[in-house]
Amino acid sequence: MLARPRVRPLLRRRRLHRAVDREGLLPVRGRAPPPHDVQALRRAGGRVLRDDRAAAAAAAEPGGAAGRGRIARHPVQGLAQAEAGAAADQPAAAPDRLSRVRPVHSKIGGLVALLALAAGLIAPAPAVGQTPPTPAPTPTPPSPSVLRTPAPSTEPPTVRAGSALLIDLDTGQVLYSLNPAERRPIASLTKIMTAYLVMRRTRPTDVVTVSPNAAHGSRVGSSLGLAAGERIPVHELLYALLLGSANDAAVALAEHVAGSVDRFVEMMNRTARELGLSRTRFASPSGLDDRGYSTARDLARLTRAAYRLPGFAGIVATRFHPIPPPEGEPRAVQNRNALLWLYPGAVGVKTGFTTAAGFCLVAAADRGDERLLAVVLGEPGEPFSDAAALLDHGFAAFERRTVVRAGEPLGTVGVDGRDVPVAAGGNLEALVPVDEPVERSIEVDPAVRFPPPLAGSIGEVVVSVPGRTIGAVPLVVADVPGPPPLAEPGPWWRRAAAAVVEAGAALVRALFSV
Repeated sequence: MLARPRVRPLLRRRRLHRAVDREGLLPVRGRAPPPHDVQALRRAGGRVLRDDRAAAAAAAEPGGAAGRGRIARHPVQGLAQAEAGAAADQPAAAPDRLSRVRPVHSKIGGLVALLALAAGLIAPAPAVGQTPPTPAPTPTPPSPSVLRTPAPSTEPPTVRAGSALLIDLDTGQVLYSLNPAERRPIASLTKIMTAYLVMRRTRPTDVVTVSPNAAHGSRVGSSLGLAAGERIPVHELLYALLLGSANDAAVALAEHVAGSVDRFVEMMNRTARELGLSRTRFASPSGLDDRGYSTARDLARLTRAAYRLPGFAGIVATRFHPIPPPEGEPRAVQNRNALLWLYPGAVGVKTGFTTAAGFCLVAAADRGDERLLAVVLGEPGEPFSDAAALLDHGFAAFERRTVVRAGEPLGTVGVDGRDVPVAAGGNLEALVPVDEPVERSIEVDPAVRFPPPLAGSIGEVVVSVPGRTIGAVPLVVADVPGPPPLAEPGPWWRRAAAAVVEAGAALVRALFSV
């Protein structure tokens, strides 16, 4: 009798029609397949993480409220890899740099199952009337489990994003750009501005009282599960905002700072103008509505400003954080940024997704003396691989050098026909393409007149590599030459004639001045 061949079940996906923020794991009832545009999180060994409760509405994000589909009770070590399921009509792509967890051999798996069953049979039953404890599911990092990136190269990678930017996080120097000024919806990346405003105008220990509007009107998409009247410190809501992308936390913080969401949005747009975000407009503290927009360049500038605030870097680099509820066990939020698990040196910062915005990501990484920031907007699929490819390019193609030193002599420049010694007015460190020559040019302000002030700035020293300007420092006066020497006297008769001419000129001037 022939053995019946085993058929590998296919995961089929259904299309979701509403434009809501679906960054996290949506509930999957019973044996229903996961939605087509939300990657299913799997445990090592290939089992889909399921939530068997009735799930008419979107679930809380990883780390949601107790009883609302939280995925972890406490931060843990030794996390299992998450594996993203491919669509039914798409073959699974082969991993490039990381290997997937191989399924256990069926015989060994059967033996393990028998041992687990035996353990369950001999385990003591709970007392009558006592609810058996529900074991906390094993936390897994966000999908994907594999970064598909080309080998690090000095050549820029090809990315699928509609807009992208790679900069030096410390200086703002641009290393790569793709449509950096194009306005696009940015989904939950809006929450970077929300966090920036909150951290500037509050203290971490300030206590927020959650309003009914924040508790009940912000449950669409990502939610911490705040209760009306709940009192919770600002710093706990910031973790929910930046790790779990909780929309109810965004509204609660906005109302705490400004008194209402509308007034907070006004503050967001005023602050955007102050920061020079000229192509940015905000319409909500969460970004869920997609009526706001920004650019890759403006988001990079905003994120650099946020990194200058104490505490921001520590929050966005956190993988898990437990948040105390009004009662019961802590709500554990998990960071959506898969690069914190998959990319060496990743330190932040924020993910976002709506149907209109596509997949969006601001990602930071730190290696040695280099800190880079990548922005990708409008990705058709997971954004982590393209962000990792950009970061790889930055670390491989650039090296930090001191290209100008303060006080370094730079020769002389002409001012009103006189040669004036000049020097560099400051240090300039920059990320320079590997093996590229550095060029320096001196630009003198045409309005400068002789004699210029000693140590005064009279122009700039501009540093560049072929096709790219790196930066500039002031050009300062190193020394001021004295007056030119007097002319030789000459013979007596020439001096006498000059004296007569000068006397006549003085007489004419005196007559006409009467």
